[in-house]
Amino acid sequence: MSKQINSAFWLVLTITVLIMFFNLGGIPLLDPDEPVYAETPKEMLQFQDLVSPRIYGEYWYDKPPIYYWLVAGAFKLFGVNEFAARLPSALLAVVCVMLIYRSGSRFFGERAGVVGALALATSIEYFYLAKAAVTDITLTLFLTASLLSFVERRYYLFYLFAGLATLTKGPIGLLFPGAIVFLYLAVIGRFHELKNMKLFSGTALYLIVAMPWYWIMYQLHGAAFIDTFIGFHNITRFTTAEHSKTAMWHFFIPVLILGFFPWTAIMAQSIRASLAQGRKDNPTLLFLNIWAAFIFGFFTLSSTKLVTYILPMYPPLAMIVGWYLGRCRDDYKRVSLSWPIMLTVLVLLLLGGMFWGVRTMPELGNGVMALAVIFIVMLAAVWFFVAKKKTAHAFWGQVAAMVLACIVLVTLLFPAVAPAFTTRDIAKDFSAYYDGNSPVYVMKFLHPGFTFYTDVYGIELKSGGELDKAIAEGGKAYFVIRESEYNSLSEKRRTALTVLASSGKKVLLVKH
Repeated sequence: MSKQINSAFWLVLTITVLIMFFNLGGIPLLDPDEPVYAETPKEMLQFQDLVSPRIYGEYWYDKPPIYYWLVAGAFKLFGVNEFAARLPSALLAVVCVMLIYRSGSRFFGERAGVVGALALATSIEYFYLAKAAVTDITLTLFLTASLLSFVERRYYLFYLFAGLATLTKGPIGLLFPGAIVFLYLAVIGRFHELKNMKLFSGTALYLIVAMPWYWIMYQLHGAAFIDTFIGFHNITRFTTAEHSKTAMWHFFIPVLILGFFPWTAIMAQSIRASLAQGRKDNPTLLFLNIWAAFIFGFFTLSSTKLVTYILPMYPPLAMIVGWYLGRCRDDYKRVSLSWPIMLTVLVLLLLGGMFWGVRTMPELGNGVMALAVIFIVMLAAVWFFVAKKKTAHAFWGQVAAMVLACIVLVTLLFPAVAPAFTTRDIAKDFSAYYDGNSPVYVMKFLHPGFTFYTDVYGIELKSGGELDKAIAEGGKAYFVIRESEYNSLSEKRRTALTVLASSGKKVLLVKH
Protein backbone atom coordinates (compact mmCIF):
# COMPACT_ATOMS: atom_id res chain seq x y z
CA MET A 1 0.00 0.00 0.00
CA SER A 2 2.83 2.39 0.87
CA LYS A 3 4.48 1.80 -2.49
CA GLN A 4 1.16 2.47 -4.24
CA ILE A 5 0.73 5.74 -2.39
CA ASN A 6 4.28 6.79 -3.14
CA SER A 7 3.97 5.92 -6.81
CA ALA A 8 0.66 7.80 -7.07
CA PHE A 9 2.19 10.84 -5.35
CA TRP A 10 5.15 10.94 -7.72
CA LEU A 11 2.94 10.40 -10.75
CA VAL A 12 0.69 13.33 -9.85
CA LEU A 13 3.70 15.50 -8.99
CA THR A 14 5.53 14.70 -12.23
CA ILE A 15 2.54 15.43 -14.46
CA THR A 16 1.76 18.64 -12.59
CA VAL A 17 5.34 19.95 -12.68
CA LEU A 18 5.51 19.21 -16.42
CA ILE A 19 2.34 21.18 -17.06
CA MET A 20 3.17 24.16 -14.88
CA PHE A 21 6.86 24.59 -15.69
CA PHE A 22 7.09 23.64 -19.35
CA ASN A 23 8.39 26.71 -21.25
CA LEU A 24 7.48 28.90 -18.26
CA GLY A 25 9.80 31.73 -19.22
CA GLY A 26 9.66 31.28 -22.98
CA ILE A 27 6.92 33.82 -23.64
CA PRO A 28 7.13 37.57 -22.91
CA LEU A 29 4.94 39.08 -20.21
CA LEU A 30 1.47 39.70 -21.60
CA ASP A 31 -0.19 43.11 -21.26
CA PRO A 32 -1.51 44.54 -19.12
CA ASP A 33 -1.65 42.37 -15.98
CA GLU A 34 1.56 40.34 -15.97
CA PRO A 35 3.89 43.35 -16.29
CA VAL A 36 2.12 45.03 -13.36
CA TYR A 37 2.92 42.12 -11.05
CA ALA A 38 6.50 42.03 -12.32
CA GLU A 39 7.23 45.76 -12.33
CA THR A 40 6.06 46.35 -8.76
CA PRO A 41 8.44 43.84 -7.10
CA LYS A 42 11.21 45.09 -9.39
CA GLU A 43 10.67 48.58 -8.00
CA MET A 44 10.47 47.23 -4.46
CA LEU A 45 14.01 45.97 -4.93
CA GLN A 46 15.16 49.15 -6.66
CA PHE A 47 13.85 51.37 -3.85
CA GLN A 48 14.88 48.83 -1.18
CA ASP A 49 11.37 49.05 0.24
CA LEU A 50 9.45 45.78 0.65
CA VAL A 51 6.59 47.38 2.58
CA SER A 52 5.03 49.94 0.23
CA PRO A 53 4.25 48.73 -3.31
CA ARG A 54 5.24 51.13 -6.08
CA ILE A 55 4.76 51.38 -9.79
CA TYR A 56 6.32 54.06 -12.04
CA GLY A 57 8.06 55.31 -8.91
CA GLU A 58 4.78 56.16 -7.18
CA TYR A 59 3.06 54.39 -4.29
CA TRP A 60 0.02 52.38 -5.24
CA TYR A 61 -2.41 50.30 -3.25
CA ASP A 62 -3.93 47.79 -5.64
CA LYS A 63 -2.95 44.55 -3.85
CA PRO A 64 -1.35 43.42 -0.59
CA PRO A 65 2.30 42.36 -0.81
CA ILE A 66 2.64 38.56 -0.70
CA TYR A 67 2.90 37.96 -4.44
CA TYR A 68 5.22 40.94 -4.81
CA TRP A 69 7.44 39.52 -2.07
CA LEU A 70 7.53 36.12 -3.73
CA VAL A 71 8.45 37.61 -7.12
CA ALA A 72 11.06 39.88 -5.53
CA GLY A 73 12.65 36.79 -4.00
CA ALA A 74 12.59 35.03 -7.37
CA PHE A 75 14.20 38.08 -9.00
CA LYS A 76 17.00 37.95 -6.42
CA LEU A 77 17.60 34.26 -7.19
CA PHE A 78 17.10 34.14 -10.97
CA GLY A 79 17.37 37.72 -12.16
CA VAL A 80 14.66 40.02 -13.47
CA ASN A 81 13.04 37.98 -16.22
CA GLU A 82 9.81 36.29 -17.28
CA PHE A 83 10.63 32.96 -15.64
CA ALA A 84 11.23 34.53 -12.24
CA ALA A 85 8.07 36.67 -12.50
CA ARG A 86 5.98 33.55 -13.10
CA LEU A 87 7.84 31.16 -10.81
CA PRO A 88 5.75 31.78 -7.65
CA SER A 89 2.48 31.10 -9.50
CA ALA A 90 3.78 27.89 -11.04
CA LEU A 91 5.30 26.65 -7.81
CA LEU A 92 2.24 27.41 -5.68
CA ALA A 93 -0.01 25.85 -8.34
CA VAL A 94 1.92 22.62 -7.90
CA VAL A 95 1.55 22.89 -4.11
CA CYS A 96 -2.21 23.40 -4.45
CA VAL A 97 -2.59 20.36 -6.72
CA MET A 98 -0.64 18.21 -4.28
CA LEU A 99 -2.81 19.52 -1.45
CA ILE A 100 -5.89 18.38 -3.36
CA TYR A 101 -4.24 14.99 -3.88
CA ARG A 102 -3.49 14.67 -0.16
CA SER A 103 -6.90 15.84 1.03
CA GLY A 104 -8.85 13.92 -1.62
CA SER A 105 -6.98 10.75 -0.72
CA ARG A 106 -7.65 11.32 2.95
CA PHE A 107 -11.36 12.08 2.53
CA PHE A 108 -12.36 9.73 -0.30
CA GLY A 109 -9.49 7.34 -0.98
CA GLU A 110 -6.30 7.28 -3.01
CA ARG A 111 -8.00 6.96 -6.38
CA ALA A 112 -10.20 9.98 -5.76
CA GLY A 113 -7.16 11.97 -4.65
CA VAL A 114 -5.31 11.24 -7.88
CA VAL A 115 -8.33 12.02 -10.07
CA GLY A 116 -9.17 15.25 -8.26
CA ALA A 117 -5.60 16.50 -8.30
CA LEU A 118 -5.09 15.85 -12.01
CA ALA A 119 -8.52 17.24 -12.89
CA LEU A 120 -7.44 20.49 -11.26
CA ALA A 121 -3.98 20.50 -12.86
CA THR A 122 -5.33 19.89 -16.36
CA SER A 123 -8.29 22.31 -16.33
CA ILE A 124 -7.60 25.10 -18.81
CA GLU A 125 -7.97 28.16 -16.61
CA TYR A 126 -6.02 26.66 -13.73
CA PHE A 127 -2.91 25.76 -15.70
CA TYR A 128 -3.10 28.98 -17.72
CA LEU A 129 -3.08 31.13 -14.58
CA ALA A 130 -0.42 28.89 -13.04
CA LYS A 131 1.84 29.97 -15.91
CA ALA A 132 1.03 33.68 -15.48
CA ALA A 133 2.53 36.35 -13.23
CA VAL A 134 -0.72 37.17 -11.41
CA THR A 135 -2.00 36.76 -7.84
CA ASP A 136 -4.90 34.37 -8.45
CA ILE A 137 -3.10 31.07 -7.87
CA THR A 138 -1.58 32.38 -4.64
CA LEU A 139 -5.01 33.37 -3.33
CA THR A 140 -6.52 30.07 -4.44
CA LEU A 141 -3.87 28.06 -2.61
CA PHE A 142 -4.31 29.91 0.68
CA LEU A 143 -8.12 29.80 0.54
CA THR A 144 -7.99 26.10 -0.32
CA ALA A 145 -5.56 25.35 2.51
CA SER A 146 -7.70 27.34 4.97
CA LEU A 147 -10.97 25.62 4.07
CA LEU A 148 -9.48 22.13 3.95
CA SER A 149 -7.94 22.79 7.36
CA PHE A 150 -11.45 23.46 8.64
CA VAL A 151 -12.67 20.13 7.26
CA GLU A 152 -9.80 18.38 9.01
CA ARG A 153 -10.48 20.37 12.19
CA ARG A 154 -7.02 21.87 12.16
CA TYR A 155 -8.38 25.18 13.25
CA TYR A 156 -5.16 27.06 13.84
CA LEU A 157 -4.16 26.30 10.27
CA PHE A 158 -7.58 27.56 9.18
CA TYR A 159 -6.80 30.98 10.69
CA LEU A 160 -3.17 30.97 9.56
CA PHE A 161 -4.02 30.44 5.90
CA ALA A 162 -6.92 32.90 6.07
CA GLY A 163 -4.37 35.45 7.25
CA LEU A 164 -2.07 34.66 4.34
CA ALA A 165 -5.02 34.94 1.93
CA THR A 166 -5.75 38.38 3.41
CA LEU A 167 -2.13 39.35 2.76
CA THR A 168 -2.58 38.18 -0.82
CA LYS A 169 -5.77 39.92 -1.91
CA GLY A 170 -7.39 41.73 0.96
CA PRO A 171 -10.58 41.24 3.01
CA ILE A 172 -11.89 38.32 0.95
CA GLY A 173 -9.12 36.28 2.57
CA LEU A 174 -11.22 36.31 5.74
CA LEU A 175 -14.67 36.85 4.24
CA PHE A 176 -14.62 33.75 2.05
CA PRO A 177 -13.51 31.17 4.64
CA GLY A 178 -15.73 32.74 7.31
CA ALA A 179 -18.84 32.91 5.13
CA ILE A 180 -18.39 29.42 3.66
CA VAL A 181 -17.93 27.85 7.09
CA PHE A 182 -20.91 29.80 8.46
CA LEU A 183 -23.18 28.66 5.60
CA TYR A 184 -22.06 25.07 6.02
CA LEU A 185 -22.71 25.06 9.76
CA ALA A 186 -26.12 26.65 9.12
CA VAL A 187 -27.07 24.02 6.55
CA ILE A 188 -26.10 21.08 8.75
CA GLY A 189 -27.35 22.76 11.95
CA ARG A 190 -24.08 22.45 13.86
CA PHE A 191 -23.33 25.93 15.16
CA HIS A 192 -22.13 24.30 18.37
CA GLU A 193 -18.96 23.46 16.40
CA LEU A 194 -17.98 27.11 16.81
CA LYS A 195 -17.11 26.32 20.41
CA ASN A 196 -14.37 24.00 19.17
CA MET A 197 -12.95 26.39 16.58
CA LYS A 198 -10.66 28.29 18.97
CA LEU A 199 -12.33 31.55 18.01
CA PHE A 200 -10.38 33.84 20.32
CA SER A 201 -6.90 32.36 20.01
CA GLY A 202 -7.46 31.62 16.32
CA THR A 203 -8.57 35.20 15.65
CA ALA A 204 -5.47 36.39 17.48
CA LEU A 205 -3.32 34.21 15.21
CA TYR A 206 -5.12 35.59 12.14
CA LEU A 207 -4.47 39.16 13.29
CA ILE A 208 -0.80 38.44 14.00
CA VAL A 209 -0.38 37.12 10.45
CA ALA A 210 -2.57 39.52 8.48
CA MET A 211 -2.67 42.85 10.26
CA PRO A 212 0.94 44.12 10.72
CA TRP A 213 1.37 45.05 7.07
CA TYR A 214 -1.99 46.86 6.98
CA TRP A 215 -1.16 48.71 10.19
CA ILE A 216 2.26 49.77 8.92
CA MET A 217 0.77 50.93 5.61
CA TYR A 218 -1.83 52.98 7.45
CA GLN A 219 0.85 54.55 9.61
CA LEU A 220 2.95 55.39 6.55
CA HIS A 221 0.25 56.48 4.10
CA GLY A 222 -2.83 57.23 6.18
CA ALA A 223 -6.22 57.78 4.58
CA ALA A 224 -4.82 57.48 1.05
CA PHE A 225 -4.16 53.79 1.65
CA ILE A 226 -7.54 53.10 3.29
CA ASP A 227 -9.55 55.05 0.72
CA THR A 228 -7.80 53.51 -2.29
CA PHE A 229 -7.29 49.93 -1.15
CA ILE A 230 -10.44 49.32 0.92
CA GLY A 231 -12.65 51.95 -0.68
CA PHE A 232 -11.93 51.57 -4.38
CA HIS A 233 -10.26 48.20 -4.90
CA ASN A 234 -12.70 46.29 -2.69
CA ILE A 235 -15.99 48.08 -1.97
CA THR A 236 -16.31 50.14 -5.16
CA ARG A 237 -15.29 47.24 -7.40
CA PHE A 238 -17.97 45.06 -5.83
CA THR A 239 -20.74 47.65 -6.09
CA THR A 240 -19.80 49.37 -9.36
CA ALA A 241 -18.93 47.74 -12.67
CA GLU A 242 -15.37 48.54 -13.65
CA HIS A 243 -15.78 46.77 -17.00
CA SER A 244 -19.27 47.24 -18.44
CA LYS A 245 -18.82 44.50 -21.06
CA THR A 246 -18.52 41.84 -18.34
CA ALA A 247 -21.19 43.15 -15.95
CA MET A 248 -23.98 40.79 -17.10
CA TRP A 249 -25.20 38.31 -14.48
CA HIS A 250 -24.41 35.22 -16.59
CA PHE A 251 -20.80 36.19 -17.30
CA PHE A 252 -19.25 33.40 -15.22
CA ILE A 253 -21.31 30.57 -16.77
CA PRO A 254 -19.27 30.39 -20.00
CA VAL A 255 -16.13 31.20 -18.00
CA LEU A 256 -16.72 28.13 -15.82
CA ILE A 257 -17.61 25.92 -18.79
CA LEU A 258 -14.42 26.81 -20.64
CA GLY A 259 -12.18 27.36 -17.62
CA PHE A 260 -12.85 23.94 -16.07
CA PHE A 261 -12.70 22.19 -19.48
CA PRO A 262 -12.55 19.24 -20.09
CA TRP A 263 -13.91 18.29 -16.67
CA THR A 264 -17.07 20.37 -17.16
CA ALA A 265 -18.20 17.41 -19.26
CA ILE A 266 -18.69 15.40 -16.08
CA MET A 267 -19.11 18.24 -13.59
CA ALA A 268 -22.92 18.36 -13.51
CA GLN A 269 -23.42 14.66 -12.84
CA SER A 270 -20.61 14.75 -10.26
CA ILE A 271 -22.28 17.61 -8.39
CA ARG A 272 -25.69 15.97 -8.56
CA ALA A 273 -24.36 12.70 -7.15
CA SER A 274 -22.29 14.45 -4.49
CA LEU A 275 -25.25 16.48 -3.26
CA ALA A 276 -27.34 13.34 -2.93
CA GLN A 277 -24.54 11.60 -1.03
CA GLY A 278 -23.70 14.70 1.01
CA ARG A 279 -27.24 15.07 2.31
CA LYS A 280 -27.20 11.45 3.42
CA ASP A 281 -23.93 10.62 5.12
CA ASN A 282 -20.96 12.56 3.69
CA PRO A 283 -20.90 16.15 4.97
CA THR A 284 -17.52 16.78 3.36
CA LEU A 285 -19.14 16.57 -0.07
CA LEU A 286 -21.78 19.03 1.06
CA PHE A 287 -19.06 21.39 2.27
CA LEU A 288 -17.25 21.23 -1.08
CA ASN A 289 -20.47 22.11 -2.90
CA ILE A 290 -21.20 25.04 -0.59
CA TRP A 291 -17.62 26.24 -1.07
CA ALA A 292 -17.85 26.18 -4.88
CA ALA A 293 -21.36 27.65 -4.95
CA PHE A 294 -20.45 30.52 -2.64
CA ILE A 295 -17.48 31.60 -4.79
CA PHE A 296 -19.61 31.47 -7.94
CA GLY A 297 -22.54 33.27 -6.33
CA PHE A 298 -20.44 35.98 -4.70
CA PHE A 299 -18.73 37.02 -7.91
CA THR A 300 -21.95 36.72 -9.89
CA LEU A 301 -23.40 39.34 -7.54
CA SER A 302 -20.29 41.50 -7.85
CA SER A 303 -20.62 44.35 -10.33
CA THR A 304 -17.01 44.04 -11.45
CA LYS A 305 -16.34 40.67 -13.06
CA LEU A 306 -13.04 39.32 -14.35
CA VAL A 307 -12.39 35.88 -15.84
CA THR A 308 -9.94 34.99 -13.07
CA TYR A 309 -12.24 35.69 -10.13
CA ILE A 310 -13.85 32.23 -9.86
CA LEU A 311 -10.57 30.29 -9.83
CA PRO A 312 -10.95 29.46 -6.07
CA MET A 313 -13.99 27.29 -6.88
CA TYR A 314 -11.96 24.90 -9.05
CA PRO A 315 -10.26 22.98 -6.19
CA PRO A 316 -13.57 21.89 -4.58
CA LEU A 317 -15.03 21.09 -8.00
CA ALA A 318 -11.96 18.98 -8.80
CA MET A 319 -12.36 17.09 -5.52
CA ILE A 320 -16.02 16.43 -6.30
CA VAL A 321 -15.08 15.10 -9.75
CA GLY A 322 -12.36 13.02 -8.13
CA TRP A 323 -14.83 11.49 -5.66
CA TYR A 324 -17.33 10.75 -8.42
CA LEU A 325 -14.94 9.18 -10.94
CA GLY A 326 -13.19 7.31 -8.16
CA ARG A 327 -16.33 5.48 -7.20
CA CYS A 328 -17.45 5.01 -10.83
CA ARG A 329 -14.57 2.60 -11.28
CA ASP A 330 -16.05 0.42 -8.53
CA ASP A 331 -19.57 0.60 -9.90
CA TYR A 332 -19.66 0.66 -13.69
CA LYS A 333 -23.42 1.21 -13.66
CA ARG A 334 -22.75 4.76 -12.49
CA VAL A 335 -20.92 5.61 -15.73
CA SER A 336 -23.24 7.64 -17.93
CA LEU A 337 -23.08 8.48 -21.62
CA SER A 338 -23.81 12.06 -20.59
CA TRP A 339 -20.03 12.41 -20.09
CA PRO A 340 -19.02 11.86 -23.75
CA ILE A 341 -22.19 13.58 -24.98
CA MET A 342 -21.38 16.73 -23.00
CA LEU A 343 -17.73 16.51 -24.00
CA THR A 344 -18.80 16.37 -27.66
CA VAL A 345 -20.79 19.58 -27.27
CA LEU A 346 -17.90 21.31 -25.49
CA VAL A 347 -15.28 20.20 -28.02
CA LEU A 348 -17.43 21.32 -30.95
CA LEU A 349 -17.99 24.72 -29.35
CA LEU A 350 -14.32 25.10 -28.50
CA LEU A 351 -13.14 24.09 -31.95
CA GLY A 352 -15.70 26.38 -33.56
CA GLY A 353 -14.40 29.29 -31.50
CA MET A 354 -10.78 28.47 -32.30
CA PHE A 355 -11.34 28.21 -36.04
CA TRP A 356 -13.29 31.47 -35.96
CA GLY A 357 -10.27 33.02 -34.27
CA VAL A 358 -8.01 31.82 -37.09
CA ARG A 359 -10.01 34.01 -39.49
CA THR A 360 -8.88 37.13 -37.64
CA MET A 361 -5.45 35.83 -36.59
CA PRO A 362 -4.11 33.46 -39.28
CA GLU A 363 -0.91 32.96 -37.28
CA LEU A 364 -2.96 30.73 -34.96
CA GLY A 365 -3.47 28.16 -37.74
CA ASN A 366 -0.84 25.57 -36.85
CA GLY A 367 -1.60 25.63 -33.15
CA VAL A 368 -5.35 25.39 -33.68
CA MET A 369 -4.96 22.43 -36.04
CA ALA A 370 -2.78 20.64 -33.48
CA LEU A 371 -5.31 21.30 -30.71
CA ALA A 372 -8.15 20.14 -32.95
CA VAL A 373 -6.43 16.81 -33.54
CA ILE A 374 -5.74 16.37 -29.81
CA PHE A 375 -9.31 17.18 -28.77
CA ILE A 376 -10.88 14.97 -31.45
CA VAL A 377 -8.71 12.02 -30.42
CA MET A 378 -9.56 12.73 -26.77
CA LEU A 379 -13.26 12.77 -27.60
CA ALA A 380 -13.05 9.50 -29.49
CA ALA A 381 -11.15 7.88 -26.62
CA VAL A 382 -13.73 8.99 -24.04
CA TRP A 383 -16.58 7.70 -26.17
CA PHE A 384 -14.86 4.35 -26.66
CA PHE A 385 -13.83 3.77 -23.07
CA VAL A 386 -17.07 4.99 -21.48
CA ALA A 387 -19.01 2.69 -23.82
CA LYS A 388 -16.75 -0.14 -22.64
CA LYS A 389 -17.33 0.90 -19.00
CA LYS A 390 -13.61 1.59 -18.60
CA THR A 391 -13.85 4.79 -16.61
CA ALA A 392 -10.19 4.87 -15.61
CA HIS A 393 -9.09 4.64 -19.25
CA ALA A 394 -11.41 7.52 -20.19
CA PHE A 395 -10.00 9.62 -17.35
CA TRP A 396 -6.39 9.00 -18.34
CA GLY A 397 -7.28 9.74 -21.96
CA GLN A 398 -8.44 13.21 -20.93
CA VAL A 399 -5.38 13.78 -18.77
CA ALA A 400 -2.97 12.78 -21.55
CA ALA A 401 -4.82 14.95 -24.05
CA MET A 402 -4.69 18.00 -21.77
CA VAL A 403 -0.98 17.57 -21.11
CA LEU A 404 -0.41 17.57 -24.87
CA ALA A 405 -2.78 20.54 -25.25
CA CYS A 406 -0.78 22.51 -22.69
CA ILE A 407 2.44 21.81 -24.58
CA VAL A 408 0.83 22.96 -27.84
CA LEU A 409 -0.46 26.11 -26.18
CA VAL A 410 2.94 27.22 -24.89
CA THR A 411 4.96 26.16 -27.95
CA LEU A 412 2.65 27.07 -30.85
CA LEU A 413 -0.36 29.17 -29.86
CA PHE A 414 1.00 31.56 -27.23
CA PRO A 415 4.21 32.39 -29.12
CA ALA A 416 2.11 33.08 -32.23
CA VAL A 417 -0.16 35.59 -30.50
CA ALA A 418 2.34 36.99 -27.98
CA PRO A 419 3.57 39.85 -30.24
CA ALA A 420 0.04 41.26 -30.26
CA PHE A 421 -0.24 41.10 -26.48
CA THR A 422 3.18 42.21 -25.26
CA THR A 423 5.11 45.47 -25.25
CA ARG A 424 8.50 43.76 -25.19
CA ASP A 425 9.29 44.14 -28.89
CA ILE A 426 8.29 47.79 -29.20
CA ALA A 427 10.20 48.43 -25.97
CA LYS A 428 13.35 47.06 -27.61
CA ASP A 429 12.81 49.41 -30.55
CA PHE A 430 12.35 52.31 -28.16
CA SER A 431 15.61 51.53 -26.34
CA ALA A 432 17.43 51.63 -29.68
CA TYR A 433 15.99 55.02 -30.69
CA TYR A 434 15.59 56.93 -27.41
CA ASP A 435 17.83 59.96 -26.89
CA GLY A 436 17.70 59.58 -23.11
CA ASN A 437 16.30 63.06 -22.40
CA SER A 438 13.04 63.78 -24.21
CA PRO A 439 9.68 63.08 -22.56
CA VAL A 440 8.03 59.75 -23.34
CA TYR A 441 4.25 59.31 -23.52
CA VAL A 442 2.76 55.83 -23.18
CA MET A 443 -0.86 54.75 -23.44
CA LYS A 444 -2.17 53.28 -20.18
CA PHE A 445 -2.68 49.72 -21.47
CA LEU A 446 0.97 49.53 -22.61
CA HIS A 447 2.50 51.37 -19.67
CA PRO A 448 3.33 48.46 -17.29
CA GLY A 449 5.03 46.34 -19.95
CA PHE A 450 6.86 49.32 -21.43
CA THR A 451 8.26 50.28 -18.04
CA PHE A 452 9.24 46.71 -17.15
CA TYR A 453 11.19 46.20 -20.36
CA THR A 454 12.80 49.68 -20.62
CA ASP A 455 13.21 50.92 -17.01
CA VAL A 456 11.71 54.19 -18.26
CA TYR A 457 8.57 55.30 -16.42
CA GLY A 458 7.16 57.57 -19.10
CA ILE A 459 4.04 59.72 -18.86
CA GLU A 460 0.79 57.77 -18.92
CA LEU A 461 -1.96 58.72 -21.36
CA LYS A 462 -5.43 57.49 -20.46
CA SER A 463 -7.38 58.58 -23.53
CA GLY A 464 -7.17 59.79 -27.09
CA GLY A 465 -7.86 63.30 -25.90
CA GLU A 466 -4.78 63.24 -23.71
CA LEU A 467 -2.76 61.90 -26.64
CA ASP A 468 -3.98 64.71 -28.88
CA LYS A 469 -3.07 67.31 -26.25
CA ALA A 470 0.42 65.84 -25.71
CA ILE A 471 1.16 65.95 -29.45
CA ALA A 472 0.05 69.58 -29.61
CA GLU A 473 2.62 70.60 -26.99
CA GLY A 474 5.96 71.96 -28.19
CA GLY A 475 9.28 70.18 -28.15
CA LYS A 476 10.61 66.77 -29.03
CA ALA A 477 8.77 63.79 -27.54
CA TYR A 478 8.36 60.05 -28.02
CA PHE A 479 5.04 58.21 -28.09
CA VAL A 480 4.26 54.52 -27.61
CA ILE A 481 0.67 53.82 -28.61
CA ARG A 482 -1.46 51.24 -30.40
CA GLU A 483 -2.09 51.40 -34.14
CA SER A 484 -5.80 51.98 -33.54
CA GLU A 485 -4.99 55.10 -31.51
CA TYR A 486 -2.57 56.32 -34.16
CA ASN A 487 -5.13 55.80 -36.93
CA SER A 488 -7.76 57.75 -34.97
CA LEU A 489 -5.57 60.85 -34.94
CA SER A 490 -6.37 63.72 -37.28
CA GLU A 491 -4.25 64.19 -40.37
CA LYS A 492 -2.72 67.29 -38.79
CA ARG A 493 -1.56 65.36 -35.73
CA ARG A 494 -0.19 62.46 -37.78
CA THR A 495 1.89 64.76 -39.95
CA ALA A 496 3.59 66.06 -36.80
CA LEU A 497 4.80 62.54 -35.98
CA THR A 498 7.40 60.23 -37.48
CA VAL A 499 6.91 56.48 -37.21
CA LEU A 500 10.16 54.97 -35.93
CA ALA A 501 9.00 51.37 -35.53
CA SER A 502 5.91 49.19 -35.34
CA SER A 503 5.38 45.77 -33.78
CA GLY A 504 2.32 43.75 -32.84
CA LYS A 505 -0.10 46.57 -33.74
CA LYS A 506 1.87 49.01 -31.58
CA VAL A 507 3.82 51.97 -32.90
CA LEU A 508 6.78 54.02 -31.69
CA LEU A 509 6.56 57.66 -32.77
CA VAL A 510 8.68 60.75 -32.36
CA LYS A 511 7.67 64.40 -32.60
CA HIS A 512 10.46 66.86 -33.35
